Amino acid sequence: MTASTSSPTRPKERRPKPIISGRTSLPEHITVKIFVLAPIVALALAVPFAWGWGLSWVDIGLGALFFVLSGLGVTVGYHRLFTHGSFKANRPLRIALAIAGSLSAQGQVTTWVADHRRHHAFSDRAGDPHSPWLFGTGPKALAKGFWHAHMGWLFERDVTNAERFAPDLLADRDIQRVDKLFPLWVGLSLLLPGVLGGLITWSVWGGVTAFFWAGFVRVGVLHHVTWSVNSICHMIGERPFTSRDKAANFWPLAIFSFGEAWHNLHHADPTCARHGVLRGQIDISARLIWLFEKFGWARDVRWPTTARLDRLAAANS
Repeated sequence: MTASTSSPTRPKERRPKPIISGRTSLPEHITVKIFVLAPIVALALAVPFAWGWGLSWVDIGLGALFFVLSGLGVTVGYHRLFTHGSFKANRPLRIALAIAGSLSAQGQVTTWVADHRRHHAFSDRAGDPHSPWLFGTGPKALAKGFWHAHMGWLFERDVTNAERFAPDLLADRDIQRVDKLFPLWVGLSLLLPGVLGGLITWSVWGGVTAFFWAGFVRVGVLHHVTWSVNSICHMIGERPFTSRDKAANFWPLAIFSFGEAWHNLHHADPTCARHGVLRGQIDISARLIWLFEKFGWARDVRWPTTARLDRLAAANS
């Protein structure tokens, strides 16, 4: 008898999971449109509302408070911690940042992170969910691209595959609990300013104006600040560091975006905890991370190094 021979079985090649996991249902799609359009309507009504009934210092103070709280929740929490792992945070801080980011009404943590990691994986190429360069370089194409990058992409029904881009967050019980309570956080984000305004002024009207200004208008302004990083910061600005896309620094947006508008360095070195690394570049988010580190709430912070920055700058010279 002759022994039968067989060729060794080859290990199956693992194919990457698809970029898109499906499409949103009609009710979900309508909900997204409401979250996007309602603050815009509030912004459109802001001028006549102020002209007819005024804008109090209480409204401004509460609006600024919730803008900073929810804005830093996005930049420090959603972006630098959960998306890029620029630092590690203890459990209470992770949960607090996830909730603070949810107050922005920009989507659940997992969804936001999956979209943004996909953006970096395909930045300014096919597969990028919000690049302004996907339709060409002519005037009409760029106008269409700007709209798409700024907010048009939010009306599309394709869902980024979180199993491919955010499996760590899908396995994080704390984050999944925060995500399940997302409607609660958005409700509190809109209602708390009104309640506080009513208590501070001891009047129903004070609550109504605070609900409008520090609730809806504040959410609308923060939405456009975040979207401007997607659109403006991929179209115009300075590029002192080398990245494989068109990410640029746009200084007029730096303060309102808490340092996110120093976008060129971020795309050149995505995990870096500080985006504003050059002289005069104020990065409020990085300063907050620095405070967390000093208090012992954050560790393993990926601060920029001179050698790394020199290499990135030299490659661009």
